[in-house]
Amino acid sequence: MRILIAGVSGAIGAALAENLGARADVEIIGLCRQPEKASAFLREQHQVLAWDAEKPEALGQVAAELAAIAPKAEGLDMIIYAAGILHGTNMKPEKRLEDLQASSLVRAMAVNASGFGLLVQALLPWLRHKRAKRIVAISAKVGGIGDNRFGGWYAYRSSKAALNMLVKTLSVELPRRMSPVACIALHPGTTRSALSEPFSQSLANLEVHDACETAVNLLAVIDHIDESANGSFLSWDGSTLPW
Repeated sequence: MRILIAGVSGAIGAALAENLGARADVEIIGLCRQPEKASAFLREQHQVLAWDAEKPEALGQVAAELAAIAPKAEGLDMIIYAAGILHGTNMKPEKRLEDLQASSLVRAMAVNASGFGLLVQALLPWLRHKRAKRIVAISAKVGGIGDNRFGGWYAYRSSKAALNMLVKTLSVELPRRMSPVACIALHPGTTRSALSEPFSQSLANLEVHDACETAVNLLAVIDHIDESANGSFLSWDGSTLPW
């Protein structure tokens, strides 16, 4: 089984790659901005390619490098999109409308949403085989419009809602073109990571998992995904979430 994981140097992406990469007969191809930051295990036992969600113009090069190690005819069995951004330099979750910045919206959309859609577009030649295919976007419960009761976090919420819509739209089109396929959005739960670290005090009353636990939880869901789950928005425990 050949699995491509985008965002393989992040906490969740790395944990998923380590878990899956340790399985027999699984080949991992990881994508991230700085391949040298991926784990030594992945770099030595699998493949890690340079990819930046904010640079869609470089997807042609990514596809060329992928073709050199994974022929299109052999295909990919699974794509996991684990790239994501909540905060960074001059970017933090908004508490009120006055905090909203165009730059934050643009960056969140590029990493959390459009990076996914454009990557799947670039990978279409690897999805035309007749085997079952799974496409999993690591989303967030706060991206569910029906779940928004507290407001705030404009850029993050909006970008994850956009990611969910991309998943839903792909789930309509892809079965017509390359069945069997299942395309889903998956909420990982609250995970200890660089993404959540600035909010550690506010997480005290929540159920928080470390990255390894999150990977185990997500794979318990992913491993049982088939065509019947296509177009779903699921939580880490397998329950269905509101869009």
